[in-house]
Order: sequence, then C-alpha cells, then structure tokens
Amino acid sequence: MFAALRFLWNATRGHRLAPWRSEYLRWRLETYSGKRAETLTAKSVLGFMWDERGELLRFLAWTGQLEREARKRI
Repeated sequence: MFAALRFLWNATRGHRLAPWRSEYLRWRLETYSGKRAETLTAKSVLGFMWDERGELLRFLAWTGQLEREARKRI
C-alpha cells in the first residue's frame, strides 16, 4: 500500500488534486494502454485504474520488491 501511495505521489507532482492532468501519468497510461494521452479525461483515467486495478497492484508489488532488493545490496 505504501508503494502505491508513494508512486502516485511522485507521478502526480504538480497535479496532486487532479492526477489525470499529470503529463507523466498520462504518458504512462498511453504507453501501457495505447489510449491517446490527449484524449484522457478524469473519467477515463479513473475507469482505467479501476478496470486494471489487479495488474496495477501487481506492478506496484513488483516495484516494491525491486526496491527492497536494491536496498539489501547497498
């Protein structure tokens, strides 16, 4: 859960109250889903996140695991 919140915090820098306006988040959604970033709205971003929530949670768990492994090696 902490990894998800930290990712959202970093990915929405400058747009924390309206994350669908974040250029980085729009770019990530475009590369992942193939939807054009210019056409993304709040409804489409939130709908995408709800539809893909399982995959997104697995991704965040994986990134958390990578971070833990990286800290062990230091």
